[in-house]
Amino acid sequence: MVKIRLSRFGSAHNPHYRIVVTDSRRPRDGGYIENLGHYDPRKTSENYLNINGERASYWLSQGAQPTQTARRLLKSQGIKTA
Repeated sequence: MVKIRLSRFGSAHNPHYRIVVTDSRRPRDGGYIENLGHYDPRKTSENYLNINGERASYWLSQGAQPTQTARRLLKSQGIKTA
């Protein structure tokens, strides 16, 4: 199954996440199909959440299932998940 989920990067105690489309069998930080954007949970900059809405909508229409956190982030950007 194809999922939209977060992949962690950044240094220790400074998490940053990529919002990616990946096969559910891959590890959290493993390879992914497409990078949809990024998220900084600490909100250290003005641009802490950036998602390519057009590509996210495409993957959702193809049957990709977002995780709970990814669904919340997509919804905050006005992208319909279901």
